[in-house]
Amino acid sequence: MPLLTQQIQDENDYSLVASLDNVRNLSTVLKAIHFREHATCFATKNGIKVTVENAKCVQANAFIQAGIFQEFTVQEESVTFRINLTVLLDCLSIFGSSPMPGTLTALRMCYQGYGYPLMLFLEEGGVVTVCKINTQEPEETLDFDFCSTNVVNKVILQSEGLREAFSELDMTSEVLQITMSPDKPYFRLSTFGNAGSSHLDYPKDSDLMESFHCNQTQVNRSVLNIEVATDDEDTRFLY
Repeated sequence: MPLLTQQIQDENDYSLVASLDNVRNLSTVLKAIHFREHATCFATKNGIKVTVENAKCVQANAFIQAGIFQEFTVQEESVTFRINLTVLLDCLSIFGSSPMPGTLTALRMCYQGYGYPLMLFLEEGGVVTVCKINTQEPEETLDFDFCSTNVVNKVILQSEGLREAFSELDMTSEVLQITMSPDKPYFRLSTFGNAGSSHLDYPKDSDLMESFHCNQTQVNRSVLNIEVATDDEDTRFLY
């Protein structure tokens, strides 16, 4: 990426520098957690974790390992900032979400540190676009690092199938009730809307299930405003 390299005078001035030959890979990952406008980014030598939270009860994380990038440098032990995820995704697709066959959009991402904007250098076909996105004071995120010994039930679902299931829910319901049981109905999604109660049942050997380990019946309720978005069939959803 010679043109992108020329845009940066001294990379030692930046706390974070990361380069990708194909920006679509990053865009696809971020779209999967884009259910709120803002996200908190944590960068270490191992990679970048992007966290999105809703009302301190729902959290989605995307981790992009350092090895995914063609170049990845973090000058400090950790770099943290908050950013408008909607604006970031718009910038990443500034050349369009469906590039011409054989054409890739390259990215170099630079962050100088606290109070500075996140700079994006995007190149496609010899054309370079520079975007500057203001960063914000990072907010404290919830710690969902549960001890495995206290896990009663564990279900891993295919996210694509779960999105289809969510599209069939009664959106007039204020809550979504999730039931897990070692016996029937095994895994049930319930809503309570204007037309009454409705239930979607999935057996433990359903194609939706990647893994099903249930020791006792458990019923939980959540506000029904969660979106599940993914462009990758191999993505999994863990509940």
